[in-house]
Amino acid sequence: MSDVDEDAPDASINHAAAIDYWNTIQPTVNGMLGGFPQVSRIELQGSSNFYAKVRRLTGRQTRELVPHAVDCGAGIGRVTAGFLQKVAQVIDIVEPVKKFTDELQAEACKDLVEQGRVGTIYNSGLESWTSTASYKYDLIWNQWCLGHLTDAQLVEYFVRCCQYLAEGGLIVVKENMSSDPHGRDLFDEEDSSVTRTEEKFRKLFEESGLDLVWSEVQRGMPKGLYGVKMFALRPKPRSA
Repeated sequence: MSDVDEDAPDASINHAAAIDYWNTIQPTVNGMLGGFPQVSRIELQGSSNFYAKVRRLTGRQTRELVPHAVDCGAGIGRVTAGFLQKVAQVIDIVEPVKKFTDELQAEACKDLVEQGRVGTIYNSGLESWTSTASYKYDLIWNQWCLGHLTDAQLVEYFVRCCQYLAEGGLIVVKENMSSDPHGRDLFDEEDSSVTRTEEKFRKLFEESGLDLVWSEVQRGMPKGLYGVKMFALRPKPRSA
């Protein structure tokens, strides 16, 4: 018998339907942010502040660029251009929608591409992404993309991320949190994604062998939208 709960919201996720949806979206900041482009500056600053705090907490220098980061679910490169290029020397890109990565190379990250600071571009969904890099990542950044993976796929993905992580590196998750009064994950038929509860995320982190280093709420988001939370994670120490 299958151990998949067919009534669970993530059982309705359809990757092909999600790609079809995103292919109808304009490759602009407005499109990436669902008609709320004004939140871009606020949330990029929130990410910057959060990452600086986490680096201090983990004893790493805050002003030096780390060698390698990867922007997972990168869209048109808004986060790479607006934040990650300030903390990493080279940023790889994972994004399944090719028209978004075409726009990334032509517009938001054009200068970074020409400077060699955008590395490998993987046109792949996170559920099937495997890194071919000869190096490991100091930062694996996941933002507004993990809802397209089922719970089981997300655990498998986090386990793979641990394999790609450099010594002392961090996995960051920045996602909407479900506001369901009954504490349930919520399925969105429009883009075939799930908005998870914080409790569910913490459960999946634990199942993936991840320790939570620090978490914070993203401040300054418009009222009426889901709350957004950031989690910094790293693999649990191996038993002796």
